[in-house]
Amino acid sequence: MKKLLLLSVLAMGFSKAQFFESPEKFTKTDSLKGSNTKFRNFWDVKKYDIVLEPNFEAKSIKGSNKISIEVEKNVTNPIFQIDLQNPMKADKIKANFPIVEQRVDGDFIFLHTKRSFKKGEKFVIDIDFSGNPVIAKNAPWDGGWMFAKDKNGNPWMTVADEGIGASIWLPCKDIWSDEPDNGTTFKIITPKDLVGIAGGRLIKQENIGDKKSWLWEVKNPINAYSIIPSIGKYVNFKDTFDGEKGKLDLDYWVLDYNLDKAKKQFEQVKPMMKSFESWFGPYPFYEDSYKLVESPHLGMEHQSNVAYGNKYMNGYLGHDMSGTGIGMKWDYIIIHETGHEWFANNITAKDQADMWIHESFTTYSETLYVESLWGKADGDKYTQGIRNNIQNDKAIIGKYGVRNEGSGDMYPKGSNMIHTIRTVINNDEKFRQILRGLNKDFYHQTVTSEQIQNYFIEKSGVDLKSIFDQYLRTAKIPTLEYKQTGNQLTYRWTNVIPNLKFPIRLADGQELNPTEQSQTGTLKSDKPVEFNKNYYIFYSKQ
Repeated sequence: MKKLLLLSVLAMGFSKAQFFESPEKFTKTDSLKGSNTKFRNFWDVKKYDIVLEPNFEAKSIKGSNKISIEVEKNVTNPIFQIDLQNPMKADKIKANFPIVEQRVDGDFIFLHTKRSFKKGEKFVIDIDFSGNPVIAKNAPWDGGWMFAKDKNGNPWMTVADEGIGASIWLPCKDIWSDEPDNGTTFKIITPKDLVGIAGGRLIKQENIGDKKSWLWEVKNPINAYSIIPSIGKYVNFKDTFDGEKGKLDLDYWVLDYNLDKAKKQFEQVKPMMKSFESWFGPYPFYEDSYKLVESPHLGMEHQSNVAYGNKYMNGYLGHDMSGTGIGMKWDYIIIHETGHEWFANNITAKDQADMWIHESFTTYSETLYVESLWGKADGDKYTQGIRNNIQNDKAIIGKYGVRNEGSGDMYPKGSNMIHTIRTVINNDEKFRQILRGLNKDFYHQTVTSEQIQNYFIEKSGVDLKSIFDQYLRTAKIPTLEYKQTGNQLTYRWTNVIPNLKFPIRLADGQELNPTEQSQTGTLKSDKPVEFNKNYYIFYSKQ
């Protein structure tokens, strides 16, 4: 749900925001946060077992994280890097291997060892932590904790940390390429009159004196920024969806005074699930259920625990992202954030530089949802409408290894790139099977841009590499220069990378294969040429 949400509503008076800062010069800290360093590359996280207790009045938290790991290669005297950002502190660290030195350096804890570790060995690092975490200035974009109050004055707490990192509060291995393979347990301790919610399923609830504990379990791999608590005066209602893998539990947690609104607005979930399962394959987390949880911020795609804050309105806070009217037919946050269950949560980019894998496909899920419910013409119109939000400021792919995203154009431009590729493939069933295949063949995996590109090329049988390069790695939009004289059309590419391979079909189905060299072809008639609007390209009539 991210930067585009601001870019796309500039007319509403919002300004541009970013999840990941883009400094001109990157530092050692950037590399330690964003790359698989020698302190990280020899061990794999298998599970997090988390306990958390927030203190609303003090705006503080305390808890523990038991990190179960497996060694991936033989190493001697390694140093483990644990991420925990200031001002949070690790109060106690213990492990079932000897730690000879524990060193804090900025946002990192380095655990020095003196022993040999063998591939396949399993260990546990147990960390108690506490402190006053960074408070979000403008969640979810400028991330951090939220110690808010609902309209009745009850405490309402959560965190949004995709950009800033889960280590803003949780000691963990805070890198997208390593998800805990065996999931998490998450115990949230709350005052007796509040509810604590996390991803997965509620497996135990206990009274502890004047407090309560809520134990949740996620059985699937999960990205660290999806490990999110929500604490508030929640009530719960449930439903089920008859999906491709059987009955999917739908679990809704909303503030008590919004129950009636939620029951009406969340009726959009079932037709959305039907659409997404048709296009992408089964919902990827049946074991962990599907949840919408009301949040004090706009929303985020936390795996099996989607944060919802769109105020029970259609559109984006009551506004149409496309300017076509189509965006007012549905609730943007429900649809967009749930699309991320397939692209971001099921298929996760290894590096933030490839965040387009999350955002381009998820933005395109909006088009596919519209198409499922109201037809392809409306889907095309919606996609063309969101082009007005494209900035073409810089490349969509960012810098690797330094926790750096590319342009916010990964939303509308990335979606239009996918629509363009679909139009080039010219076989909607093949395109649908490619999307389903991605979610099956990369099920619960972290991936690179190259893997996604190569999959599209292989399964489509079309050389799409130059198209991906053009739209992802440059800010240039192909421009077709043309001149029509009677039924003769002279045309060529400008503003393109060398050797762009990009067949263009006219509205009447006739195909052109432009190059940077001018060429002339014969049209079917001498009527003014009409281009297919589903390609995201510019046209320049000479």
